[in-house]
Amino acid sequence: MKIFLYAIAFFWTAALFPQEKFDAGELVDFRTGMNAVFRENGKSPLLEEDRAVFTGLDFFPADEKYFVYATLKRTPDEAPFEMKTTTTRKPMYRKYAEVYFTIDGKPLKLNIYQNIELSKKEEYKDNLFLPFTDLTSGNETYAGGRYIEVKIPDGNTVSIDFNKAYNPYCAYNKKYSCPVVPPENDLQVEIRAGVKKFHD
Repeated sequence: MKIFLYAIAFFWTAALFPQEKFDAGELVDFRTGMNAVFRENGKSPLLEEDRAVFTGLDFFPADEKYFVYATLKRTPDEAPFEMKTTTTRKPMYRKYAEVYFTIDGKPLKLNIYQNIELSKKEEYKDNLFLPFTDLTSGNETYAGGRYIEVKIPDGNTVSIDFNKAYNPYCAYNKKYSCPVVPPENDLQVEIRAGVKKFHD
């Protein structure tokens, strides 16, 4: 079993974090970097038979409406809890904040989490984890949901780019242990942005 600590396995982690504004060119670079990792022997999460025929991940078209500025409400009194994963592993997380935003005029809310162990490491102390499911999950996108990375902001607003939503490695290879999206992070809208499911 390989542990998947969301984006840490990738070598383009910095590109996962939201920009101050939507940048179509930067998004192209992000996707190019992601595909490069998936092609590379020793770094790719793909099974060998899938990597041999891999030509690139399937993405929704870039769409600026899925780049949102969210109000961040910190929840400092939340107790640590065991996050369910796709295996028996149960890493400790805590709910760090709630984020409130709108897409197509519909008010939406998600919880953002912080991995307790990673928060003790200098290079990851500002990293937050935003897992979600939506009405595309199990249809156009991976049934288990997708992830987004967020940096702790200085203030009470954070940018979230759903165009950078990506699949956990479990979507490609069952040997990985990946956090399961908490039920409260199910969005009752279609987020037609980011990576689509790998196999039909």
